[in-house]
Amino acid sequence: MSTIGWAGLVPRAREEREGDGPPFVWGSGTALVAGAGARGVARWLRGRSVLPFHDGEGEPHNTLELRLDGELGAESYRLDVTAERALVVGGDAAGVFWGVQTLRQALPPAAFRRAGPAREWRIAPGRVQDAPRFAWRGLLLDVARHFMPKDGVLRILDLLAAHKLNVLQLHLTDDQGWRMEIHRFPRLTEVGAWRRRTRVGHRASPLWDERPHGGYYTQDDLREIVAYAAERHITVVPEIELPGHSQAAIAAYPELGTTDAVDMAALEVWTDWGVSPHLLAPTDEVLRFYEQVLEEVLDVFPSPFVHIGGDETPKDQWRASAVAQARMAREGLRDEDALQAWMVRHFDRWLAGRGRRMAGWDEILQGGTLDGGLTPGAVVSSWRGYEGGVAAAEAGHDVVMCPEHELYLDRRQAPGEDEPVPLGYVASLRDVYEMRPVPARLIEAGCEGRVLGVQANMWTECTESSQRVDYQLFPRLAAVAEVAWTGPGGDWDDFAERLERAHLPRLEALGVEYRPPSGPRPWQRRPGIPGRPLE
Repeated sequence: MSTIGWAGLVPRAREEREGDGPPFVWGSGTALVAGAGARGVARWLRGRSVLPFHDGEGEPHNTLELRLDGELGAESYRLDVTAERALVVGGDAAGVFWGVQTLRQALPPAAFRRAGPAREWRIAPGRVQDAPRFAWRGLLLDVARHFMPKDGVLRILDLLAAHKLNVLQLHLTDDQGWRMEIHRFPRLTEVGAWRRRTRVGHRASPLWDERPHGGYYTQDDLREIVAYAAERHITVVPEIELPGHSQAAIAAYPELGTTDAVDMAALEVWTDWGVSPHLLAPTDEVLRFYEQVLEEVLDVFPSPFVHIGGDETPKDQWRASAVAQARMAREGLRDEDALQAWMVRHFDRWLAGRGRRMAGWDEILQGGTLDGGLTPGAVVSSWRGYEGGVAAAEAGHDVVMCPEHELYLDRRQAPGEDEPVPLGYVASLRDVYEMRPVPARLIEAGCEGRVLGVQANMWTECTESSQRVDYQLFPRLAAVAEVAWTGPGGDWDDFAERLERAHLPRLEALGVEYRPPSGPRPWQRRPGIPGRPLE
């Protein structure tokens, strides 16, 4: 088999240099040697059946060595390849793991298959030194609008690992479904996990899928997902929405809603898309209910971060609610935005008291929370452009940049009629690759260190299957990975060449139904299903 070079890495490494001499031959004569702290990565490697190792009979021909060197820094690695040895040295176990991902990319695409015939792989000698630009390199996966079974989530984690992405934010609750088993409140999944029908396409579409839709993860399912992610050095951040995007929860437990203003008895899990008018009531009982929910969330998810949503909260029901107005008067709150800020602050402090950090969409900045209201550990997900992230960073809060026009991957990828269910403005592969996570204003103010990183968001109103999710994610998620790992400002033509020559064949071997650069394949189109393209 021909020798593979180092010129096709995605994401691109900070420094890569080809060496001289014969190649490293990876085969049944290769011994795997793992030092202290790297044995988990060795176990992961041995689980790849297409990558052979020495079985103990006879003398090995060469070695693949995994080691730690704390002086390299978190998630950093160095990779040295000669004919006798492939050495991966990481600043920590995560760095070793990312180094192994780079080594795998030096192999042909067939090395990304789950199984195959026994063979030897040849790797050109060389050296790679690498470290991530951002600590938070994320993807949000919305499993509330369309449920993704557990195995699909595990597959997504494998794809994140192959791209050196290290955060999966699971959007577990919304108006259209509640996806996490809560032992104390079983109706959240008995009722809240199921809707009787689903609109097909954008919310202006006249089309309906009349089949019930739903599903949920047991806590054991979620623990499995968390453990699977941890083996790949990925953090799973749970998102439990409040006080808006809560219709599924209110349908299950009507007393959570503003019952003095609206009759909740007939409320059902929402079958439509958009922004539901139903908010949680700002009562002590509702606060305690969600504290008890979050107690179970914390027991399942060890993530330092817990996302509470906090976005898109129309306040009409609170304005009509005597209970909400009484709460505002009692707390001295000037308006309903301040009432939402009061609720956000409650859970921010509740989570901080348990050693966790609250994250929320940039609406959590409304109502005066920046005036000393949030704990120092609160994190803002800036989705409505960059302004919320800038304001939060300047106020001393960490930020994850996920601006909708570049990083909402449910948006259409090209103009024209061929894109399936086209939504919003065009966010092309090049648009994603050329985004700048750190605005110049933050650099000038010396606040760029407050940008934890970047995150692409995959909302699933119009992606009802793994094939549709694949199409929306890839190859744009590869561009996100390069921005997040290597940093912005890369050469577009160089990235596009590496992508088409080296990385798309890897995606094919991984079974990813990506969007070809030339446009959707005929079976990827969705004629007759209306979207909502914006010009």
